[in-house]
Amino acid sequence: MSACVPTRAADPNRTERTHPPHSPPPTGPRRFRIAGADVSASIAVFLIALPLSLGIALATGAPLQAGLVAAAVGGLVAGRLGGSPLQVSGPAAGLTVVTADLIQRYGWRTTCAITVLAGLAQLGLGCLRVARGALAVSPAIVHGMLAGIGVTIAVAQLHIVLGGTPQSSVPDNLRALPAQLADMRPAAVSVSVLTLALLLLWPRLPGRAGRLLRKVPAALVAVAGATAAAALAGLRLPKVDLPSWSNHALAGLPEGPVLGLVAAVLTTTLVCSVQSLLGAVAVDKLVAGRPGLSPHVGRSQLDRELLGQGAANIVSGSLGGLPIAGVAVRSSANVHAGAVSRNSTMLHGVLVVIAALLMVPILELIPLASLAALVMAVGIQMVSLNHIRTVTRHREVWVYAVTTLGVVSLGVLEGVALGIAMAVAVALHRLTRTRITHKTEEGVHHVHVRGQLTFLAVPRLSRVLHLVPHGADTVVELDGSFMDHAAYETLQDWQKTHTAQGGTVEVTGRHPGTRISEPDTSGDCRCRPWTPWRNHQCEGPQSVTPAEKNPDGSDRSEPEPDPTGAGGTNGASGHELARGISAFQRNTAPLVRSELARLAREGQKPSQLFLTCADSRLVTSMITSSGPGDLFVVRNVGNLVPRPGEESGDDSVAAAIEYAVDVLQVRSITVCGHSGCGAMQALLNSEPGGAQTPLKRWLRHGLPSLQRMADGNPPWGRLAGRFPEDAVEQLCLTNVVQQLEHLRAHDSVARALREGALELHGMYFHVGEAESYLLTETETGGVFDRVRESDLTA
Repeated sequence: MSACVPTRAADPNRTERTHPPHSPPPTGPRRFRIAGADVSASIAVFLIALPLSLGIALATGAPLQAGLVAAAVGGLVAGRLGGSPLQVSGPAAGLTVVTADLIQRYGWRTTCAITVLAGLAQLGLGCLRVARGALAVSPAIVHGMLAGIGVTIAVAQLHIVLGGTPQSSVPDNLRALPAQLADMRPAAVSVSVLTLALLLLWPRLPGRAGRLLRKVPAALVAVAGATAAAALAGLRLPKVDLPSWSNHALAGLPEGPVLGLVAAVLTTTLVCSVQSLLGAVAVDKLVAGRPGLSPHVGRSQLDRELLGQGAANIVSGSLGGLPIAGVAVRSSANVHAGAVSRNSTMLHGVLVVIAALLMVPILELIPLASLAALVMAVGIQMVSLNHIRTVTRHREVWVYAVTTLGVVSLGVLEGVALGIAMAVAVALHRLTRTRITHKTEEGVHHVHVRGQLTFLAVPRLSRVLHLVPHGADTVVELDGSFMDHAAYETLQDWQKTHTAQGGTVEVTGRHPGTRISEPDTSGDCRCRPWTPWRNHQCEGPQSVTPAEKNPDGSDRSEPEPDPTGAGGTNGASGHELARGISAFQRNTAPLVRSELARLAREGQKPSQLFLTCADSRLVTSMITSSGPGDLFVVRNVGNLVPRPGEESGDDSVAAAIEYAVDVLQVRSITVCGHSGCGAMQALLNSEPGGAQTPLKRWLRHGLPSLQRMADGNPPWGRLAGRFPEDAVEQLCLTNVVQQLEHLRAHDSVARALREGALELHGMYFHVGEAESYLLTETETGGVFDRVRESDLTA
């Protein structure tokens, strides 16, 4: 390596990392620290969790202290052991109906034992690594279950809001509601109305003062405001009663019929697990969309999350707490408050413990009507209009409705079972609902098959195909995603017969992405368009017998590579190229032909100039999800932009820039580097003097990048918060920043920038991680962050 290559020790800003780039970091005692963001987030979550935990315990009929136990255990145990760092666990509104039914049937001590057994079942499921399987449950069933639970909670708590006592089921509560309305208690109603008004109006406070006040959770303000108003007015209402911890009931041996207990354990396990896993996925989405995301927040490990939830339920049940699951309200508050690690969740659990021990006199001032109004509002929010619109758009409203009605009228387990049955019925209906039409246009007969083509549709398919006259030109459009063997045989037999009688048959799809890949007896490859050639195994229907294999196990039907590398028309390279062209003509060309015909008529109008390296691993259309006509691409060795005025002997890059900016009028130019760039490695390894080969002459345009890195001014850049792995990666990043400066020196680019008609972007693609990074700051030497949808503008 040449002497101009900088070392870590030579950079004053990087002295903290002197070990080799690929060696393990130095070991030593680590001091436990809690980030300030975690502290503030834990306080925000604690202020929400405290009233909600008491309200959910009230709604289930459990001892009120059980809600505090579950909140503390959820924060400490699930927060420490779970696989979702920022998800907050505790007593969840989705478990209210299940827990209330268990308490009514078996009593509190047996309910605690059922919680322990459900935790053990979750541990078993976590060890079996089946967490991903829970995500296979239709979202319509999950949303319907939560909506049914929300309706049940709201109807039951309405009786407490009116000053009465709820019944055991929704039908009973509805029948008793007229009498309750006639005998409502004004004091309870006034406290409840004040609680609901504060919940509704607090998040909508206007102005700068409103923005500051809204940082205090609305749930805390509502309960505290109602409590203060009731105390000042001297209202005599039932209030929170927290008995001494010495009298707190713990779990006992389960008592009751075995089948009933098993069903109770399964129901609790199902609801806890599904809600927690779906919550973890939702938290990942919230974290990914948060500005300034910390790189230390990893994605959720669902199997570990299931293990953490199981351990938390075992501890909570043993200590006399409610069942535990991930809670959406607290988790979203944790993310929005800026939490960066699981310390925020654990610290919120510590605060709950402190409150349960030291704040009992204050908690006992809270009116039960205020907590009931808070929980009723949560129940109403569980019936989401957005979810209803989503399931309606996906034609699953019947699954949602049946699940909701089943949960409301029969119970959670029965409602979910009905929802699953309805989902299966809808799937079967879609599978059997196939529309087959026949029409003639300009002498060509069109047979359109819309839907899944199974053996159930074979009679209709055969009847329509026989309407086509002998010798006619025919197009069969398969608009679906599945065709079984019976339908395939019917279509193939008719096609052979019709062709033998002088007719023509073209079998094609109608829309991109929905084409049916029917079996092909030719043995050609039917793989994805961007499938790599190297080590490629065709997915054709023909099998290879042992006699057709080489001694090393490879397929003799494929030509062996030429060891000389000379290739030839019959070599592997020629075969792969011909096979790729054939696959394009057969599979891809019919899908893009109309779009390419439009581009041929209208000409190219790309909005982006994309300048990147000629490296074979960079597939620009794949990493940008672009299609024909989207990008004006310039590729060269090292994604270099020669500065204008230099004697380069090659004006192709400058000509492409001028053409893109002045003629095509692109609105954006992106310079994209990548990891493991051979040009940057060659630049680092180059020695002064020697023969001036074409490669060496070209790479001299990268010398300013090398000098920029050696100078260290501005400081070395970072990649999503971390330092580059080695000098090659550092030069790749620095080169992107330097080439952007070269771009600004071109007259056409400078003029467009002054007029505000052009934007410049730097991009870095890490090949091994399949991850794209966008240059967000050039003043600090280049800070590359993961690409988000909002980063690039048109």
